Amino acid sequence: MINRREWLKLSAAAAGAGAALSINPRLLEGMLSREMITRAIPSSGERIPVVGLGSSATFSQVARSEDYDQLRGVLAALVENGGSVFDTAPSYGASEAVAGDIVNELGIQNRVFWATKVNVAGRGGGSADPEAARAQIATSFERIRTPTVDLIQVHNLGDIPTQLGILKEMKAAGRLRYIGVTTTSEGQYGQLAEVMRNEPIDFIGIDYAVDNTSAEEMIFPLAQERGIAVMVYVPFGRTRLWNRVEGRDVPDWASEFDAESWAQFFIKFCLSHPAVTVVTPATSRPHHMVDNLGGGRGRVPDEAMRRRMIQYVEALPTA
Repeated sequence: MINRREWLKLSAAAAGAGAALSINPRLLEGMLSREMITRAIPSSGERIPVVGLGSSATFSQVARSEDYDQLRGVLAALVENGGSVFDTAPSYGASEAVAGDIVNELGIQNRVFWATKVNVAGRGGGSADPEAARAQIATSFERIRTPTVDLIQVHNLGDIPTQLGILKEMKAAGRLRYIGVTTTSEGQYGQLAEVMRNEPIDFIGIDYAVDNTSAEEMIFPLAQERGIAVMVYVPFGRTRLWNRVEGRDVPDWASEFDAESWAQFFIKFCLSHPAVTVVTPATSRPHHMVDNLGGGRGRVPDEAMRRRMIQYVEALPTA
């Protein structure tokens, strides 16, 4: 069983949300006995934990409610249990501003790998006003309260020449450590590949899940070829995968790759692809954050197991 010190650490991370940990002791014991996996950012060799935190979806909803205690617990659970990568965006409502306040209040600025985004062009392929883009970036800096941001990406491939151009300037000036681009739309994969081939980016952010593997066909091999880190979004298919497994136990054979929960099953599938650097599921509950981080510990599925996982999920009825 976990010892009292470990239990208090985990409980304290959740206490801000006023909720008891709902992870069973066996699961916690197994997770805490394993080191968090880290992977290198290809452009620098810097290693980061393979599981982080996204701030869309439920995180964003809670941020709008101004009930910050719950999110304080989530961010504390992230850094106290082996994670560091926090992905956000100005378009995620109050998420960026609230997280900036919490990170500085808790004094964990140096323990968070901060990844945010820029896009004032929208999804429709419009033009970005350079001054508006610079103003949005300046606001992110003000919220984070740091002279250098770890990563800013162009959100949804918005006006790449203008917005990525600004990011390249800022990286050259030492204001940004890494730059990249994102999309969660398969229809934009061709454009994404063009940027990956022609621009000096460090990261991409892309959708990927056990029932959504299109990125494996062109994007992941290109990322490996070009030495670009891959940040995975929506590894749970937003709510799609939860609906498919509702009422079902994790299969016994998931223990072969140390998955103790469905969250870990889904996260470990993503991590089992060698192109993937970090997975950033969103959550607003500290005990879910701890559970998600368990997906970055222990064994990951091999190729045969990956196929078994896909076949298992494909056989489940859709909602």
